[in-house]
Amino acid sequence: MSSENSPVTKSAESPEITGNDPAPRKKGLFSRIPSGIICLAVIFLLFYYLGQVMGLANMLNTIMHTAHDLLLNTVFYLMGICVVTGALGRIFVEFGVVNLIEKILRPLMKPLFRLPGVAALGAVMTFLSDNPAIISLSQDARFSSYFKKFQYISLTNFGTAFGMGLLVMVFMVGQGFFLAPVIGFCGAIVGCIVSTRIMQHFIIKAYPHYEHELAVDPEKIEEVKKQSVQEKSLFIRILNSLLDGGRTGVDVGIAIIPGVLIISTLVMILTFGASPSGEYTGAAYEGVELLPWLARKVNVVFEWLFGFGDPHLIAFPITALGAVGAALGLVPNFISQGWVDGNAIAVFTAIGMCWSGYLSTHTAMLDSLGYRELTPKAILAHTIGGIAAAIFAHMLYVLVTFLMN
Repeated sequence: MSSENSPVTKSAESPEITGNDPAPRKKGLFSRIPSGIICLAVIFLLFYYLGQVMGLANMLNTIMHTAHDLLLNTVFYLMGICVVTGALGRIFVEFGVVNLIEKILRPLMKPLFRLPGVAALGAVMTFLSDNPAIISLSQDARFSSYFKKFQYISLTNFGTAFGMGLLVMVFMVGQGFFLAPVIGFCGAIVGCIVSTRIMQHFIIKAYPHYEHELAVDPEKIEEVKKQSVQEKSLFIRILNSLLDGGRTGVDVGIAIIPGVLIISTLVMILTFGASPSGEYTGAAYEGVELLPWLARKVNVVFEWLFGFGDPHLIAFPITALGAVGAALGLVPNFISQGWVDGNAIAVFTAIGMCWSGYLSTHTAMLDSLGYRELTPKAILAHTIGGIAAAIFAHMLYVLVTFLMN
């Protein structure tokens, strides 16, 4: 065969292929700089700024003390929740509660959230406990068997929207507000719908085959069912459900440690200020108040969207990004200062419940599900959902108070 007829030669000399080659693009300034240099520059500027305001020794002590306190008082608390809810969820799955809930709530869940009815169990468990409870439940193959992959991944956004809901509502009622927390709960539901739907859109756009692909391998489901049939003793079924579910909760509790410690520490340092004396002591939860300062620059936006009458109130949603428990700790001081009204409580309830520290848990939750690369999309979707929850709560509160008057 001559070289003229060689397919390799033709493909190499083909004018069509050559003509389709993209023209070389000029590299921008930042693309020419090694990524390592950019990384070092960003870290240096961040720590230089914090060190200049707080003092180098105080900054390092605050970082360590905040991370240590989060580990002891937040992570282990969440791990305990994960163990208990994991065991309870496995019991519900083992004895048919999941099937019952799925049948009852299927007509409501599909049109609102595009999820099977069984997902409502996850909402109930996160409402009673915290965000990671949905992950403890999703680790069960029989629960996960109801979901397509895009639905399964969106459970992170769905469950987070109800995280610590009972705690938030009870706390607000304890502050003397009754109608506002209920309005805020309605706002959280709207935020959940927005966040879950947007996340599902992102997933299907990035991975179209996830729309029809099952979350769990059918062979694994059959294997679990066979094991369940073989275990005929009631005592053994209860014991295995409790221990296996609790063990899953321990795994999830360990998985969330990096996200909580790293992200929450950064958010709190950028949100909180110095000690009550006005000086930096290196204690936990001190900071530079950068985020509230930025919020004051655009306070008119928050006043229009959320109905906030004081720029300090923006500290609640900002703190709720990292930990809603810490955000709730701000409310009594806000009330004593006279900054809070019923509208603010409704918005706090909606955005606090919907966000509930998602910046510190989303990464770990998606990592435990095995879809870490979708974390930016989940965070973006939930950011939009939380804002929608707050806006809806504000509008609904204005409407209800208008009708009542």
